[in-house]
Amino acid sequence: MNLLAAESTAALPNLGYGPILVLVLFVTFVSTVILAITHFLPKAKRTGPRKDETYESGMEVVGDARRRFNVRFYLVAMLFLLFDVELIFLYPWAVTFLDAKATANAALVNFLFVEMAIFFALLLVGLLYDLGKGVLEFD
Repeated sequence: MNLLAAESTAALPNLGYGPILVLVLFVTFVSTVILAITHFLPKAKRTGPRKDETYESGMEVVGDARRRFNVRFYLVAMLFLLFDVELIFLYPWAVTFLDAKATANAALVNFLFVEMAIFFALLLVGLLYDLGKGVLEFD
């Protein structure tokens, strides 16, 4: 059975980076054509106070859309991103940790556990710092 698999893969030519180059050139060509078509085709030039007005879910505009936001809004958004990225790191770690446990590799299991404990400790220190500064308190 292995001989058949080896023969079938040996017949495939090594194309290298050729297909990737063709794909990049094709995407570049298509995007250039689309941009050229949208740039040179005539389009309606309708402007006016009603047309230039901000449109939000069919509701009438109430006030200026360019008002200032409290800086705490951005701090909470950055905290959300921080903890979201933490979850992105947590999933591959969990898969690797379970694989290491399944293979009974005690040294790797201990190393992975200590590394994640350090990672969570750093996140906890950051969260406690933010709580101490009152970032999550809105008055």
